[in-house]
Amino acid sequence: MMKILKTAVDMIKVFLLFTGFTVLFYYAMIWINSEYENYHRYDQPDGAAIKVASLEEDKQRSWFDRLIFFYLNGE
Repeated sequence: MMKILKTAVDMIKVFLLFTGFTVLFYYAMIWINSEYENYHRYDQPDGAAIKVASLEEDKQRSWFDRLIFFYLNGE
């Protein structure tokens, strides 16, 4: 009888530890999400930043050149 009681107490300890760490992990994920929620990755850069890409399409490229460019660069 004592062995069954000790096993039940150990199971309750494991269950409480698992539940506690699950709740801790959940609130840690909420905290991390709230930290990065207002982080603006695409703001205009400050200082002496320069533009490195143009938005104009090159009209003289053929479809084959564009296909090769896609295979080489993945764009």
